[in-house]
Amino acid sequence: MEFFIYHRDRPGSEGLREDMLEEHWSYMDQYARELIARGPTLSGDGDTATGSVHIVDLPDPAAARAFAFEEPCYQAGMYRDVMVRRWRNMLGRTMWDFPGGRTGGNRYLVFGLGAGQDTDLVVPPGQTELIAYGPLLSDSGTTWLGTAALLRAPDPQTARAVLPPDRYATVEVHDWQFGGRPS
Repeated sequence: MEFFIYHRDRPGSEGLREDMLEEHWSYMDQYARELIARGPTLSGDGDTATGSVHIVDLPDPAAARAFAFEEPCYQAGMYRDVMVRRWRNMLGRTMWDFPGGRTGGNRYLVFGLGAGQDTDLVVPPGQTELIAYGPLLSDSGTTWLGTAALLRAPDPQTARAVLPPDRYATVEVHDWQFGGRPS
């Protein structure tokens, strides 16, 4: 089962994030085979982390919650909230398989929380810059709750356009970068 997990940083936690970096990476190293995508969201200046995205393949919702809430930065109080949702990998690949590579261009996390009927259950046509894409689902996987995408785009407005404007109660767009230990 695949899960989308988004930890939002608590305001003023930049120093704690820096102090916890090695512990965070060591924790994630334990899940290297299960990770589909990962990386920090960033403020508009591109220098300050605002959260962490992890898309991971785990046995069940309990394992996903354990992954999210046992994470060292969460345990240290760095995050203000955590979203854990089932997710379906519509591209069938990891971020490391993205043909566009790890660098070059602006990267974004875009997610919309649903406002009614299921939508965006197939990959939108012509979206060659998608890094990861899939629906956000209930724990049972039967109820559509929204859609999440990681993509390369020239600007936030173009990134936002990956989701139709009228099918979501809210849509968030965050600067994002490939995560993991530097090579």
